[in-house]
This record gives sequence, C-alpha cells and structure tokens, in this order.
Amino acid sequence: MGVLAIAAGAAFALAEAARNVVRRSSGKKVYDLFRTRLAKSILIGVEFLIAADIVGTVIVEPTAERLAVLGLIVLIRTFLSFTLEVEIEGRWPWQRKSNRHEED
Repeated sequence: MGVLAIAAGAAFALAEAARNVVRRSSGKKVYDLFRTRLAKSILIGVEFLIAADIVGTVIVEPTAERLAVLGLIVLIRTFLSFTLEVEIEGRWPWQRKSNRHEED
C-alpha cells in the first residue's frame, strides 16, 4: 500500500503539473505545487510502510534483535516524515505562521 500510495501520488502530481504547464501557469508555482503534492504522497506512503513494519514485527516472533531493527526503521522513517512535513509547510511545526501556499 505504501509503494502504491507513493506511485499514485507521483502520477497525479505529474499529471497536475503537466496540466498546469499546458495552461501556462507560472513555472515557479507549478514546480512548488508539484513538490508539495509529491511530498504529501511520499509522506502517506511512509506512514503505510511504518505500519507494515510494525505489523510484520508483531506477527513474527518479536525478538530483541527484530525490535531493535524495527526501532531503527521507525526512527529513520519518522525523521524522513518530519523533514517532508517541513518541506510541505515551509516552516517548523512549532511556528504558527500559515504554510507557504496560503501566503501566495
């Protein structure tokens, strides 16, 4: 599901960008919107992949080694999710200012 979410999101983002290019929208706006849509699809895909790792670890006999590997995977993917969220919003999560797309 995670890979499907990323692939489908990328396809939709690309289609939307192509449609905006045909409509002769601003190049910077098209690029920013494409990046935002792509980052959101990656973020959703990462959430699915984290859930799959957790379920996979619980279903299989949870040894200390498997739990350590799961913890490392979740830590890396959480960091990735955090950085994607910063990329999408254009600000740190604790800043109350509106995101970059609402300011335009």
